[in-house]
Amino acid sequence: MDSKWNYSPPSPQQSKEANELAKQLDISPILGYLLIKRGIKTKEEADHYFNPQMNELHDPSLMNDMDVAVERLDKALSDGERIMVYGDYDVDGTTAVALVFNFLRQFTHNLEYYIPDRNAEGYGVSFKGVDTAAQNGVSLVIVLDCGIKAVKQITYAKEKGIDFIVCDHHVPDDVLPPAVAILNAKRIDSTYPFQHLSGCGVGFKFMQALALQRGVDFYKLTSFLDLVAVSTASDIVPIMGENRVLTYYGMKQLNSNPSVGLKAIIKVCGLEGKQISINDIIFKIGPRLNAAGRVHTGRDAVELLVESNFDKAVRLAEKIDHSNTLRKELDKEITSQANKIVDSLGDLSDRHSIVLYNKDWDRGVIAIVASRLTEKYCLPTIVLTQSGDGNLATGSARSVGGFDLYKAISSCKDLMDNFGGHTYAAGLLMETRNVPEFIRRFEDYVANHIKSEQIEPSIDIDVEVGFDDITPKLFQDLKKFMPFGPDNPQPVFCTRNVYDYGTSKVVGHSGEHIKFELIDNKAGKVMNGIAFGFGKTGQAKLIKTKQSFDICYTLEEHLYRPREVQLQIEAIRLHND
Repeated sequence: MDSKWNYSPPSPQQSKEANELAKQLDISPILGYLLIKRGIKTKEEADHYFNPQMNELHDPSLMNDMDVAVERLDKALSDGERIMVYGDYDVDGTTAVALVFNFLRQFTHNLEYYIPDRNAEGYGVSFKGVDTAAQNGVSLVIVLDCGIKAVKQITYAKEKGIDFIVCDHHVPDDVLPPAVAILNAKRIDSTYPFQHLSGCGVGFKFMQALALQRGVDFYKLTSFLDLVAVSTASDIVPIMGENRVLTYYGMKQLNSNPSVGLKAIIKVCGLEGKQISINDIIFKIGPRLNAAGRVHTGRDAVELLVESNFDKAVRLAEKIDHSNTLRKELDKEITSQANKIVDSLGDLSDRHSIVLYNKDWDRGVIAIVASRLTEKYCLPTIVLTQSGDGNLATGSARSVGGFDLYKAISSCKDLMDNFGGHTYAAGLLMETRNVPEFIRRFEDYVANHIKSEQIEPSIDIDVEVGFDDITPKLFQDLKKFMPFGPDNPQPVFCTRNVYDYGTSKVVGHSGEHIKFELIDNKAGKVMNGIAFGFGKTGQAKLIKTKQSFDICYTLEEHLYRPREVQLQIEAIRLHND
């Protein structure tokens, strides 16, 4: 599907400000303009942006219930109570559990962790999990990355004499569970200055508050920031404000002295000795940790992340890597089936959403399938499959840019047994008999609330450049903008009127990618590039016609030649004067 290219050249005032700022910082005016676009207009603001400081982290006591949570946990530690650290089975949940478990075991050995089984228990706090806590003599449960809607389950736990501290970042309902403390910056009554922490980030703030209470050296906690960086990147939360500080230092930790478990995953991913980026987390590290919960059990991921012996950690990482291979096979098969169903629907021009149900699909990969369909068709998408005894359907939902998926699902909440999530991703559970009515009402809501531009594939271009602008210094200075992510996106460049140097070719096992060698109509130098997934498209044929074309791309380090810049091409179209 062709994308609309959105580009607004800098105004004369922006160009003037960019040039002045660039001169003060000794960087390219191109990067000066990127700073201006981010609202950064002075040298002081740029220095602050390029060099986040730990002292910029907010006081954890500003979070509602933090004092109560710390008091209850401190008492449990002092009295030798049995504590359970409970979390979701995805990357955010398992990293959160690993962080809290690792930090607390310096104070107590009367500690265990619990990850619910995706198939048997589903998302969130389960009655089985509460029963396990009771059987093991647990009197305090710290639940991470879930729990904000577990009213019935936490009421049940309370009846058994088990206290809960909820650390979550999902949108709460009007009624909160009867926990001792609820740490969630999205509470309506929240007084915390930053709303967008990951679940692992909330766990970090809780441990930060405990460290202050117990006089623990903050360094002992910051050594776990690599886990926070992995969770923040994988859960696609905004990398701005406090998240930028946490991720900035987390990436430093990941690249200099990662925890044993992450070091093992890095080895299995083939990333040893390389500068690890946010994209490496999103496409290599995160999917492997996620695969544990999707194919086998999320406990495997936690077991890896709390392991202190490297050789054992490598064996655990290899097991998870095998789960990831199985996950990719399932993903490929079910995505193919889903695409055939969508194709059978005919013309999608009158549709505003896609909701698919197949009782035989593996629930471990439906979130990935929903993401792929959203990306391909540019429509809010929900993929449902059978849950439990067949009377329930469970699903994962993904949204397009700017559309609030959570509100759309909330409009049908009377049809559901449970749901949760945020603007761009959600999970839901309903009786199978309600699926047809849900599909109808969800489509009606989306049709009445989505904007036409939100379902039109588009690419936002930051700045237009020539190949002669792309220098080693520009590339090195661009790294100061990292870590990239939501609200701090990786800049997209555009170069018009480029030509194949004569050596571009289709590559990959089945010819799915294009490896480029290009020149533009101004510079004499050849630029290397890669276009993933373009090998079997019309653009591959366009290259060999010797016509000029325009490209949109990001700048990346060459995979096999470190420190050499490579274009990662996102869009191609025929040049039109």
